[in-house]
Amino acid sequence: MDFTQLSMFVSVVETGSISEAARQVHRVPSNLTTRIRQLEEELGVNLFIRENQRLRVSPAGQNFYQYSKRLLALANEARFSVTGDVPSGLLPLGSLESTAAIRIPDLLARFNQRYPSVQLTLTTGPSGDMIESVLSGRLAAAFTDVPFKNPALEYRSLCNEEMVIIAPGSHSPVHRAKEVDGANLYAFKANCSYRHHFEAWFQADNARPGHIYEMESWHGILACVIAGAGLAMIPRAMLAIMPGAHQVNIWPVSEAWRWRETALIWRKDSLTPQLRALINLL
Repeated sequence: MDFTQLSMFVSVVETGSISEAARQVHRVPSNLTTRIRQLEEELGVNLFIRENQRLRVSPAGQNFYQYSKRLLALANEARFSVTGDVPSGLLPLGSLESTAAIRIPDLLARFNQRYPSVQLTLTTGPSGDMIESVLSGRLAAAFTDVPFKNPALEYRSLCNEEMVIIAPGSHSPVHRAKEVDGANLYAFKANCSYRHHFEAWFQADNARPGHIYEMESWHGILACVIAGAGLAMIPRAMLAIMPGAHQVNIWPVSEAWRWRETALIWRKDSLTPQLRALINLL
């Protein structure tokens, strides 16, 4: 087993295709097939389930994939520590939609200017999806809100977001959850920490929301609130850049519920030179 084999194996897992992985590592597909077979023989397990000319990662392959990523990252970091080479390669990042819109464009622009050899990609989604993708290795890191309780993760703080309640323009003032007991809400899906925060605000005041409508974007949420269909909780900075924000009433929440910390999170065992370079820019 060598690092070339590990790199080939990781490429096949991440692309789901021998031919696409071969293109990435600049080899012919038959060479990858042979090297993967040799790796399986050496380990004495099937890393892939082969059926109907398709490859699926086996349970053993999933475990081996995580270790392979860590070994490759350590090898790359070791090489970088002695050669001083400029970081290069892939850096798949995730982010909350609001953070991607208002907090990190300048940071990512500076990173691209300083490290043009790094291929940076950005995926947006709710916090639950981002954390799961970091833990599974699909993302190297993600900008999401904290606190989160997982000993496998580390983080570097980015900013604090002020959360506000938005209501239709004709709505009476909102000072506490009891005043809107039973109101319909607009929020992201259940694995969004902003939604959990909104629901907890109700629970802390012995109140309950009505129906929670799950939306795909802040713009959709704002449009529904403008139409008079319910309430939402949103970062004030995100609201400030959205067309139509002047059509809703904005109400602050008490200090205990006002702020959500946003941070860059990553696996403790997956700190690559590319990621370290990004962290140093924060």
